[in-house]
Amino acid sequence: MSVVAPFPLPRDRRPITAFDRSELQRIMGLYGRMVAAGHWRDYALAHHADYATFAAFRRHSERPEVRIEKRPELRLKQGAFVLVSEHGVVLKRGHDLAAVLAPLERRFMRLVR
Repeated sequence: MSVVAPFPLPRDRRPITAFDRSELQRIMGLYGRMVAAGHWRDYALAHHADYATFAAFRRHSERPEVRIEKRPELRLKQGAFVLVSEHGVVLKRGHDLAAVLAPLERRFMRLVR
């Protein structure tokens, strides 16, 4: 006979951390520009109880080139958002997502005469 697993009740579920709509729009806007420029080809989203992660890949078989993490428990200390490089080095921390994404946005700034 088959074993039926009980469906968890809503009170038994732990809340997960996720990017809200405006944060995800800003991240996906940057991702679209990077894809159009030929830098990135794939991405991954992960939502856990403690943090949410957006990882951008040059190729799907490699480590992510950058990770954007949201850690709400750090929002009062050093900021909820973290930009992490391919090698695990923290590039930028902050309370504002736009400020954290600034090093990636600078790739598109060009001098126009």
